[in-house]
Amino acid sequence: MSNREHFSSKIGLILAAAGSAIGLGAIWKFPYIAGTNGGSVFVILFILCTLLIGLPILLAEFIIEKVKQMQ
Repeated sequence: MSNREHFSSKIGLILAAAGSAIGLGAIWKFPYIAGTNGGSVFVILFILCTLLIGLPILLAEFIIEKVKQMQ
């Protein structure tokens, strides 16, 4: 059986779960509602900013974690 990592505190688990739920709401519900109400340009800008800001931050986090594991 493999050894798995655990959250160091309950608050970390709660914040991670809340962030996931809020993120999923932003990805699925918000663009649909804004698009159906005539906010398609805003939805396109929202997705563009998410990709241009969120993706580099996500990749940086993965790289930092990989570097920490190698040391």
